[in-house]
Amino acid sequence: MKHATFLLFLFTLSIFSQEPIEATLVKKTLLDVEHLVSVNNFGTTCYINNNVLYKNHDNKTLNYNNLQLGNIESANTFNPLKINIFYKDFNTLIILDNRLSEIFKTDFNAINDYKNVSHVSTGHDNTVWVFNQDIQNLELFDYKQKTSRAQTQPVQSQVLDLKSNFNYCWLLTKNQLYTYNYFGSLIKKLDNKGYTAIAADGENLVLKKDNNLLYLNKNDEQPAHIILPNIIINQFFVINETLYIYTHKTLYEFQLKIK
Repeated sequence: MKHATFLLFLFTLSIFSQEPIEATLVKKTLLDVEHLVSVNNFGTTCYINNNVLYKNHDNKTLNYNNLQLGNIESANTFNPLKINIFYKDFNTLIILDNRLSEIFKTDFNAINDYKNVSHVSTGHDNTVWVFNQDIQNLELFDYKQKTSRAQTQPVQSQVLDLKSNFNYCWLLTKNQLYTYNYFGSLIKKLDNKGYTAIAADGENLVLKKDNNLLYLNKNDEQPAHIILPNIIINQFFVINETLYIYTHKTLYEFQLKIK
């Protein structure tokens, strides 16, 4: 009986757990910034210092600042031709081109359909995903037309993170992780088992739990642990299975071995 119970235990583990993922260190680079916004495989780095957004490529640096709008709450460079910056204190969204020149501005206090926004992330075309904290729902907002193309059902717990690409949007709350398509339809919902931040890798996700990272394949219900050295994870990004981790004044680049 004990032998049968042990076999059942191993069988259960094989179903409900994933094989750990190895991460091979490619290089580490000294980098001293207040907040790292993004990095990519072409050597472009975007970061925030003293409430100014900087973009560095080939030792050429561009910058954008709008100090009258207060502190930068978030900046998203997924679409490098339409970078979005959100100033939460003034409930205002700024869209920049690849030269960090302002091309659109939306004051959510001044539009007809007022929105009290807490989180912003990139959408397709001329849209961004915004979380309206007054009605607790996610909206696909067209910043040119100043209207919402889609709205989700309200969520019932605190929002921790919001990430997106042209096809999907992921909303991490204290209780759940939601996946939406670009029509705003809910296509997947998982329990939040202690995750505090997310990063998108195509249709897959990397999840942060405590000081650990896990990889969630789009077809799986359970994430796999990523084997990493003992470093403090302040920020992390994933591009084509390349994992970037920013810790105190150091940027680490790892190659993930996804099976």
